[in-house]
Amino acid sequence: MTPDPERDRDRVPRSRTDDYTETEAARRRTFVQDHTGVDLRDVASYSVEPRAVAGNIENFTGVIQVPLGIAGPIRVNGEHAQGEFYIPMATTEGTLVASYSRGMRLLNACGGVKATVVEQFMQRAPVFVLPDAAVAREFGGWIRDHLEAIKHQAEQTTRFGKLDHIDQYQIGPARFLRFNFTTADAAGQNMCTRATAAACEWIRAAWPGKLEYLLSGNIDTDKKHSTMNTLHTRGRRVVAEAVLHRDALRELVGVEPDELFRWRQIQMAGAFMAGSASNGAQIANGIAALFIATGQDVADVAESHASITYSQLRDDGDYYWSVTIPSLIVATCGGGTGLATQRQCLEMLGCHGQGHADKLAEICAAVALAGEISLASAVIHGDWVSSHERLGRNRP
Repeated sequence: MTPDPERDRDRVPRSRTDDYTETEAARRRTFVQDHTGVDLRDVASYSVEPRAVAGNIENFTGVIQVPLGIAGPIRVNGEHAQGEFYIPMATTEGTLVASYSRGMRLLNACGGVKATVVEQFMQRAPVFVLPDAAVAREFGGWIRDHLEAIKHQAEQTTRFGKLDHIDQYQIGPARFLRFNFTTADAAGQNMCTRATAAACEWIRAAWPGKLEYLLSGNIDTDKKHSTMNTLHTRGRRVVAEAVLHRDALRELVGVEPDELFRWRQIQMAGAFMAGSASNGAQIANGIAALFIATGQDVADVAESHASITYSQLRDDGDYYWSVTIPSLIVATCGGGTGLATQRQCLEMLGCHGQGHADKLAEICAAVALAGEISLASAVIHGDWVSSHERLGRNRP
């Protein structure tokens, strides 16, 4: 193809041989200034080595700085997270860190948060199209009969991914297979994609008849909420629960347990009427702030924000409150977790590297519960607006 100087002039510059250098980043900042008139002088202020972001971003130009606040401590009584933790939260929303800190104080006064990881799976869900519905049903039985061979093919591609089971769903002549992997301490989407691709190629070669397939039939529901994820788990299903003492509720957030229970019933009915992904208040706030701080894939908030609140008003006047997060996707290695500032935030939590993803999941769930308690109490007590007026308005 003949080079087109006019078109090349409008392309973002990059080096084909060594693109992750300060020279190339500076060249792109100059390109932006030439084309938009904006000087990216603050974007150019960073401590990260350009080579360190290879595999995390393309056309590296600089860094967006998100303010970081520290909430806590919060006491977590988990199976993996045990003790008091100071929580790094990256956000531009005023009152968020203060609100979560208030919820943490209440939880600490009541003995802390119990946290439990129930199960962990990551999916890729190819769809196979057969000649007709009867053959597609037969294909489903064949898949069940050959599960061990499929498992062997998938696991040849990864050290950490293990194929646990395959769910099946059929529409007409199409058979949707939802491969469920455990992925150790990685989030695992790419790992599962590679493993499932290898398995699908083996299936296509071994199946005696005609079939076509697409690597994702879209029921893995990657980076979007779904009822399927809520029911079957994507990432980690984790529960955070606490018993809130009546005196602590009165003193620290200004609500009575019976008042809290009554209004929460009405709010949960409202969430049901709206078709909300959660019947709680705001766990996307805490999850997103933690994800940004610790190098998680922020798009996974679309799945991870779904939650189910369950509460009981106990006979002794105390209040049991739990949050179940059925599709919390976190990692402590890989992705953005190795970048300097993100690694330091994970190290604050004792969660960097292999062997810590369940611990991080329990901490995330505990933080989510703290935020739920604080915001619901603020709405009921009447200081929701006043706190945002005091802390959350960035007036010029």
